This record gives sequence, C-alpha cells and structure tokens, in this order.
Amino acid sequence: MGMRLVVGLVAAMGTLNATASEECVPSQWGPDDQLGAANRLSPEHVMAASRLITKGETHPLGIVIEPGMPAYPPRYTQLQVVQPSQQFGQTMAPAIGWEASANDDLVQMWLGTGPQLDGLGHMGEAGMFYNCNRGQDFSEITGLTRLDTSQIPPIVARGVLIDMARFFDVESLAAGQPIGSDDLKAAMAEQGVDVGSGDVILIHTGWTDAMLESNPDTWGSTIPGITNEAAEFLAGLEPVAVGADTWGLGAVPPAEGDRVFYDHIVLLRDNGIYILETMNTGRLARESVTEFMFVLGQARLKGAVQMIINPVALW
Repeated sequence: MGMRLVVGLVAAMGTLNATASEECVPSQWGPDDQLGAANRLSPEHVMAASRLITKGETHPLGIVIEPGMPAYPPRYTQLQVVQPSQQFGQTMAPAIGWEASANDDLVQMWLGTGPQLDGLGHMGEAGMFYNCNRGQDFSEITGLTRLDTSQIPPIVARGVLIDMARFFDVESLAAGQPIGSDDLKAAMAEQGVDVGSGDVILIHTGWTDAMLESNPDTWGSTIPGITNEAAEFLAGLEPVAVGADTWGLGAVPPAEGDRVFYDHIVLLRDNGIYILETMNTGRLARESVTEFMFVLGQARLKGAVQMIINPVALW
C-alpha cells in the first residue's frame, strides 16, 4: 500500500524522547473515571444541538469502507458473503417450510480502519493511559477491561466545522502540512466558528476527498494535520471529541520539533477527549455548514479499543 513512511515513523517513535511523567495526575472527573470528556454531555447540550436543525438536512460523516482500501499497517478489511445451508442445491425449505433464499455476511477487519472512534484505551505513553491506567492492568488479548468503547454513551452534541482548506484557499492541504493553533484561531475568526464546552470539533483539510481515490498510496502514507501545540489549544476548548477528514488527525510527518502522533497523547491520555478519524466532511465544507447537530451511537462491542463509525450531521 506504499506505507513505508508511516512504518518508518512508527519505528522511530521510541527515539522521540517519549517518556511518561514520573507522577500521573488523576482525571478532573475523579480517579475512577473511564468516560473522560463524555462527562461533558448533558440533556441541555442535546436540546441546544437539536435547535440547530433548521433545514432537515442529514449527512453521513463516515466514508464508505472498501476491502483493500489503504489503512494504517497492518490493518485491513475483508468481507465475505455466504449462503449457509444452500450449497450444492440444498435449500432451507426442510427447516422452515418454504423456499427461502438468503445471503449472510462476515467480516474480518481491524476496528481502527476507515471512519473510526479512538477510545481512551487506544494510546498512552510508556505504558500509562488515561486517568493513570497502566496498560498491563487492563489490556487483555480478549479485550480491554477498562476504557473500552462500549461504555461511551451516545455522543449527541453541537458539532462545529473548521474548514482549513477554505482558509488556505486550496482544494486540499498539502502532504504533511502542519496546522498550528494560530491557523485554527484565524480560520475560526474568519468563518465565525466558536467552540463551547461539550462540542464536537471537526477539521476539514480536503485530503480524503482529493486523494483517497486518485492517489491511495499517498493518501495512506502522509497527511496534513494539527501540531502538538494545536492539540493543546483544542483541548483547552473543552470539546467531547476532535476529528478530521484524515486517518490520523496530527500531521504526518510531524512538524519540526513535534512528536509524531503526540496529538493522541494530548487529547486521549491527558484530557480524555475522543478522536474521530477519516470523517466525511466534504459536503459540510462545500455548503459552508459550520455548526450542526452531531449524533453518534457506536456499536457496543465489549472490550473494543476503537470502533468503525458513521456519525450523522443534521442541520
């Protein structure tokens, strides 16, 4: 898939001075909390978000997942469609009494493929994850025993779009182009975007719309994205989740002096803020939709680290 750059970055991660703090600071929501920024959700937020629906428009924020599409290595997707008990002329009639024909399907895939939700158990540093949870204590091969995505409540909130492609007056940001906090602030001011506590922030770069079909090798090898300090800025806005139309959120390769993928540490581990990757933001950008009702009810697979998702934007 042409993932050499990404693979090289992974190999280099251990050399980036990524050492954990000697003393972990418990979450603001208490030492036993497993929900992180989802604690910011409330009935008041839901009612406020619902009032953003003025046209009755809906839009899927998950892109279509295809077997063979590029994914962060070694992730993949395979789909099989089968007709159980119907091989070689067999029918289901003896069992059910009529001539039924049916298809079933099964899938083999990594849940961190395509449009996805990164849970709080996804990335830590030096074995330490959100709220001082040590990986060795909750990461079983049969599933996470803490911080799994099945316990995240429905994320129903106000969503906002920051259109960085529009800000830079391009169809798509360039490979590896960093987005700093000053860029985000200027784009928000220009586009009239404000962020409140408990919102969902999506960043449009144009990368997936421009590159996934036309140049999948490049699409999966590098991305424009936020810098480490931009992650700190976004965390300070107190969102529930931060996402983008790229597979990794932070710039790859990282800006000079940054740690690759460290935006995940800032958001997930340090602030309990969920990450949404490969979001389908193109229509929102084209129609200048800067705020909308965001609705996500992820599949509740116990123990899951990540989950493929299709949130819905309504306005």
